[in-house]
This record gives sequence, structure tokens and C-alpha cells, in this order.
Amino acid sequence: MKQLFFDCPTGLAGDMLLGSLVDLGVPLNVIESALSAVGIETKSCFKIQEGKSFGLRGKRVLVESNETKKNHRRWVDIKNLIVDSTLKEIVKQNSLKVFEALAYAESSVHGIDIALVEFHEIGSLDTLVDVIGVCAAIEHLAPERICCTPPPAGSGFVQTEHGKLPVPVPAVLELVKNHQIILSSKDDEPLGELTTPTGLALMIVLADAFSRPKSLSIKSLGIGLGTRKLDRPNLLRACLLEVEECKKFNSSIQNFAWQEIYKQESWIDDATPEDISMLRSRLVAAGAIEVVSQPIHMKKGRQGISVIALVRENDLDKLRMVWLLHGVTIGIRETLEGRWVLPRRIGVCLTPFGEINAKQVRRPNGQLTIKPEHDELVRISSKTGKTIDEIRNEFFLRTETFSSTEEWKI
Repeated sequence: MKQLFFDCPTGLAGDMLLGSLVDLGVPLNVIESALSAVGIETKSCFKIQEGKSFGLRGKRVLVESNETKKNHRRWVDIKNLIVDSTLKEIVKQNSLKVFEALAYAESSVHGIDIALVEFHEIGSLDTLVDVIGVCAAIEHLAPERICCTPPPAGSGFVQTEHGKLPVPVPAVLELVKNHQIILSSKDDEPLGELTTPTGLALMIVLADAFSRPKSLSIKSLGIGLGTRKLDRPNLLRACLLEVEECKKFNSSIQNFAWQEIYKQESWIDDATPEDISMLRSRLVAAGAIEVVSQPIHMKKGRQGISVIALVRENDLDKLRMVWLLHGVTIGIRETLEGRWVLPRRIGVCLTPFGEINAKQVRRPNGQLTIKPEHDELVRISSKTGKTIDEIRNEFFLRTETFSSTEEWKI
């Protein structure tokens, strides 16, 4: 599987994303053609420059424009510009989604209807180049999956047309809230604005997950340089990876697969049983594969509870938000683990009590086993007055009637 991974240790900005993609190998004419489709004359305003940051090379995007700061664009104008363009449909739709996410963020920040949103810095030519250029580059690469490290929050203040604003700027915070993104915040991060609204909106629309890939088998690498001078290299790395999703074994005696999953865990000593029950329910509702809890002894001789959730990579961000919003914990541990799983499928068996939903599993030696869903046994027991053992015995006498309702899956 071809995967595109963006690593943003010192910042996430549109120009850094675009520079990294050009350095990765996206032909310039791909980006220039897309910009021309919306009426941007690239020869006079768009340049890619080889540069260095603390001695490390990379590509830097330069946009030269005669526009003044007062030359703002409204969301509806940008929308019409893109809709009426000759951009490829996927580039057009992704570009619209990015600007729409920005427009909703700005409307919340300023307390106005989205139709009245007028972009300031975001409406500049630079941003149009970044958004359309990145969307066109991604369409050209056609990765099957895109992931990005959690963007750095930054700190301090930044000067804007609205005056000096705290970092993260209000539009970034709105995007984080609206799309349930977690920003990285570390003590040793550089001061200033590290994640821009445009860079974050691009990844919200284009990325499948804000996480690191499980392994790095790099086919090609691109470096995009930022314009600010920091106390360290200011760069963003784009890595094109070849990722093997799972190790499959299918032979006459083997039929199972390896899946990589994540374990999230928290040790809690200040919650009631009711709190733990609610947290478990919310974790399951948010997509946890399984949630378990067990008593543990913690510091100061306290009796505590260990709560563990097994999570698919695509659900990591959602589950993190549940832990930190609805739990009493102030932190969670997260580790990458794996499991061997057998092929299974759902179906029904015909019994004297009617159809009973069941699961069929294929063992490594080819043997098929069938097990009724326990909820089904409880339902029929409540309806008929029969014991669960009686119903289960009748079920196993009629497993040959099993009829699948779905294909085999891992």
C-alpha cells in the first residue's frame, strides 16, 4: 500500500506542505496547470527555491504578489472561483473542502454567518497557491493513505491584521474544536505560530489520521522549508512509504492474519464505579474494539482501576478525546501492539426457535466452527422460558443449516 506521511516537528503550514511535495518529486507543471485553471499566472508570481535551514537543504515556496493587505477575498468569491474553474474534479472538491473548513472557523471566531466571511491573510494569493497546489500534488501522487504527525501548538503571540493574537490563533483553535484534532504541545517547542490555519485545514481534509505510521519503508523523501527563522531547522518532511498492511498466511494448514492495533491505558484512583462504567461505555461507543478493567494497587497504597482499550489506528484521535474529556484521567498510555486473527463471517442457523444469529470461524487447519451470539440465546430464553443451555444444545444439533450473510473477513 502506497502511503504518504507528513512529519511536522517545527510547523504545519501550506507553503511547507507544497515545498515538501515538490521536493518529493511532484512535477512543477502539475501544480502550475492547476493554478492556471483558476486564473493564477504562475510565471510571474510562483517560484520554488532551493534553500537551507541550519545547514539542512529543502525546497521553499515563494509567492510574489502585487496584492495589498486590503485586497481581501470573501468565502463566496473563492468558492465561485474554484467551482467555475477547469480543475480536475477531485482537486476542485478537496480545495473547496479546505476553504469551507476555514470559512466555518472564521465565522465562529467573528460571530458572523459563513456567507459573510471575508478572509484576510487566508484570502491572499499565497493561500490560494498553497491550497490548490497541495490538492493537485496529492491527486498526482494518488496515495492510498495519508497520515500526519500531531501538529505543534506553538506559543506566544503573532502579529496579524487583527492585531497581536495569542498562539494557537483563534482560527486554529476553531479547527481543532470542530474536527476533534489534538495538537502536540511540548516544553521544548519553539516560540511563535507553528501551525497555521491553512496548513491544518489541508491536513484535516486530506489526511486519514494524525499519527505516525507503524513502520518507515521510505521510497522517496521531500523536505519543505518554512520562512521563519527558529532556534532549529524549520522544516516539514514528506515521506512516500510502501506499507504492508498485514502479514497474511494462507496455505493448506494455515489461514490467519496479523493485525496491528493500539492499546490505550489509564490507571485511575479517583473515580467512582459509576464513572468507570460511563467511561467504558463511551470508549466502546467511540469505536474501541474491546475495553477491559481490573483492580490494581497504586502509589500511597491506594486501590485503583486499570482501564484498557484496544483501538484501530483510524479511531485513535476519537478515543483520545473520550479519555481526556469524559474520564477523570489527566493522561493515557498508548502503545502499538498486534494480534493474530482468524477469518470469520456472520450468518444464521435454523432451529425450532427460529433463526439464531451466529459466527462461523475458519481454523488454521481448515476446520469450520460455529458459535451462537449470546444475545440471541438470552432473547430466545426470555421469549420461550427455555434455559440458555437447552437453546444452545438445540443450536449445535443444527449447525449444518448455517447460512452466511456476509463474506469472510479478518
